[in-house]
Amino acid sequence: MKLYPKNFSTVVHNCNLSGISLSRYFLDIEIVLNETTEENVLSQMEKNLSVMESAAAKGMAGVTSFSGLTGGDAKRLSAYRADGSPFGDSLYLEAMIKSLAVNEVNAAMGVICATPTAGSSGVLPGALLTTRDRLNLDRRAQLNFLITAGGTGILIGNQASISGAEGGCQAEVGSASAMTAAALVEAAGGTPSQSAHALAIALKNLLGLSCDPVASLVEVPCIKRNAVGVVNAIAAAEMALAGIESRIPVDEVIQAMGSIGRMMPVALRETALGGLAQTPTACRMTTMLQEEGRIPWPFPAVTIDDQ
Repeated sequence: MKLYPKNFSTVVHNCNLSGISLSRYFLDIEIVLNETTEENVLSQMEKNLSVMESAAAKGMAGVTSFSGLTGGDAKRLSAYRADGSPFGDSLYLEAMIKSLAVNEVNAAMGVICATPTAGSSGVLPGALLTTRDRLNLDRRAQLNFLITAGGTGILIGNQASISGAEGGCQAEVGSASAMTAAALVEAAGGTPSQSAHALAIALKNLLGLSCDPVASLVEVPCIKRNAVGVVNAIAAAEMALAGIESRIPVDEVIQAMGSIGRMMPVALRETALGGLAQTPTACRMTTMLQEEGRIPWPFPAVTIDDQ
């Protein structure tokens, strides 16, 4: 996007030079870019946050997708937590529940906020809605979290991709996890440099992730990948806050993700022609959904062996 710097290292340098946070930096750019006011930007972010809160609440109450392939897992995981996980209660488990909840609402055609896409919409709210009380984040700090995540998402998109059709799921859930990690670090009092390391660590962990949705629906395995993405984001943030650094610079990690996406065969980029989408079980599920009229489009008769 115009006016945005070409790389993350430039952003970190400028923040350090001016002594400002990533959220302040990205907010200032947004104001200039859209010729708007700080109040207008914050108002939009407030709407986005409200949508995330509503989606999480709805998903935790239990929803089911039209296809019937997914739904109710956030509620199941919440009940499991209430009964007492053998591994103990944790921040990670709570974040997984909320992440699943939001993405199940997406699969059920509910209202969500794409962060950066609908298929990865559970990662960021799962982290923010779980950590905000622990970090004592007031409403403005929560909006800053969204601004930081959004700004870093634009940097990822400008250098690589946030599209599963272009770069695989690494570009969707991978980007969402990386954006969230960067925002978590700032919310916890970390520096722009630490946010950059968190983003790099989170994205590195999910490099190469294919986009292989069963029956071309953003449900299986997408929803559960959101839960993995939020855990990955928190883990990356904690490592960065502890002073652990990515040995590969953040911009090189982002560019590597883009390169890997371009190398991926079309079958692994949101076409449902490969990977999990072409397993025998997935093919049977697809046929069943077609016969029941739950998916209107025909699928080519291909198998993994044909790839």
